[in-house]
Amino acid sequence: MTKPGAENPSLSFRPARRQDVPAIVALLGDDVLGKGRELATIDVYYSAYDAMAAEPGNTIYVGARDGRVLATYQLTVISGLSLSAARRAQIEAVRVDASLRGQGAGAELMADAEARARAAGATLMQLTSNASRHDAHRFYQRLGYSPSHIGFKKAL
Repeated sequence: MTKPGAENPSLSFRPARRQDVPAIVALLGDDVLGKGRELATIDVYYSAYDAMAAEPGNTIYVGARDGRVLATYQLTVISGLSLSAARRAQIEAVRVDASLRGQGAGAELMADAEARARAAGATLMQLTSNASRHDAHRFYQRLGYSPSHIGFKKAL
């Protein structure tokens, strides 16, 4: 639901194009955590985009309005044997432009991702979120996600 007096957050979601990479990187770097980790040169991000584009079931999406990229997420569909051979979707790099936060754009983004996951045959949506992102955790829980697992990461 849009806050009183707020602009309509409706975005048009589509698979990202190579020319969207700088806007995506800007979204990824526009928070406390991102400022300290999105430091590579743009060529590194272009190479990563090219690798993702070549991988089946691994797509980055953008939400745009009036030609401007204002949101992004990466969706990876994973086939597996566990949970009775459930197909799952992993969502990562969820970002909404600061000007749209709190106006429903994040819920719109997640609904788009869930619809794409269902269309790809996924029966489970999963995500990880940095332990310090308390606002994001409340947001995901409001959307029906439960903090059912503990995640671990190790730099290689």
